Amino acid sequence: MNVIFISPHFPLHFYQFCDRLKRMGVNVLGIGDTPYEGISDSCKASLTEYYRVDSLENYDEVYWAVAFYIHRYGRIDYIDSQNEYWLELEAKIRTDFNIPTGFHTDDLDAVKHKSRMKEGYRRAGVKTARFHLVNDPEGCLNFIREVGYPVVVKPDNGVGASNTEKLKSDEEFWAFYESRPDVQFIMEEFVPGHVETFDGITDRDGNILFCAGQVLVQTPMDMLHGSGENVSYSQNVQAMDLYDIGSRVVAAFCPRNRFFHFEFFRLDEDKEGLGRKGEILGLEVNMRAPGGYIPDKMNYTYDVDVYQIWAESLVYNENRSFRDYQFKRHVTHVGRGGRVEYLHTPDEVRSQYWDRILMENRPPESISGTMGSFIYLIWADSVEELNEQADFILRHADGASWIQAKGSE
Repeated sequence: MNVIFISPHFPLHFYQFCDRLKRMGVNVLGIGDTPYEGISDSCKASLTEYYRVDSLENYDEVYWAVAFYIHRYGRIDYIDSQNEYWLELEAKIRTDFNIPTGFHTDDLDAVKHKSRMKEGYRRAGVKTARFHLVNDPEGCLNFIREVGYPVVVKPDNGVGASNTEKLKSDEEFWAFYESRPDVQFIMEEFVPGHVETFDGITDRDGNILFCAGQVLVQTPMDMLHGSGENVSYSQNVQAMDLYDIGSRVVAAFCPRNRFFHFEFFRLDEDKEGLGRKGEILGLEVNMRAPGGYIPDKMNYTYDVDVYQIWAESLVYNENRSFRDYQFKRHVTHVGRGGRVEYLHTPDEVRSQYWDRILMENRPPESISGTMGSFIYLIWADSVEELNEQADFILRHADGASWIQAKGSE
């Protein structure tokens, strides 16, 4: 089997997708824009071969890299990157080289444009926030009069929370409208809720081989516009209403041999026109592994190896190694802000939770805005316990308490 992996060197832990495939005898063929000597030894060892291009944005270069691999190794079975940014590049390569597995160019609208994602949620019987495409000011203002301020604006085809804003007045609307980038924006009514995710891996028929769920105490937009602090934690999604809802959404979008990362709002209060407190609304879908340290959180939460499960989905079309996985513990990502003074030093945090800390790390600056400038992965037996842990780690020097984690067991 031959698998091309785009940008295996970034993010740094993505080499593990390649590593598990190579251990199973797969030819793992990397294409990246970093010189070979600049990638980690772990990444080098995970690849059968690495082809360096000057820029992954230059399709001609990538095209010839793929052509080289086909000449050298034969038919390509899969191509992936696990990165939303390269989803269109993957699809174009599959289309041009007639690689049948995965999304092709004509398939992308439904999974790249937020306005089109709502159609998939509706097929699954899941409500979404009302929206309006930003094309003219009169239409936008009519929509705002219907749903009221605040409203959220973001690129219809965008990655993460980039260029996402919450507008609270006509003055803020006009400031956004007159300075917005030249891309299609979508405007949505504001949802008073927090984000919960349904994440997992499917086989070639779209059946779920593994799934998990996260609670994001802050939305990605709040993280980018806040102090850089972040709390998110794993929950027992198999025991919740989100399991049924998430499974229906998987069936509606039918990702095949893929990771999926579906985001939902859970209402924190009643809102007319949306629903009652506790109800779930569809937010957006992502056809790749969840970002940041969520794959590690999945592994610690269930005592599994999601990189191995993904590799087995490609090679065997089943989850052989962790078929009977079960929820074991909550795992929390606690991210400290770079410009905040904290009451407790890192040594005091280690002393307090020496038997609970699973990982400490400083993320690359390029992603620290939504991860935190320094992160802890820490496990707990209950939401109450993880609340206490997050409060201790994020207690400010002036004694102020940070936001409490929320959700259910």
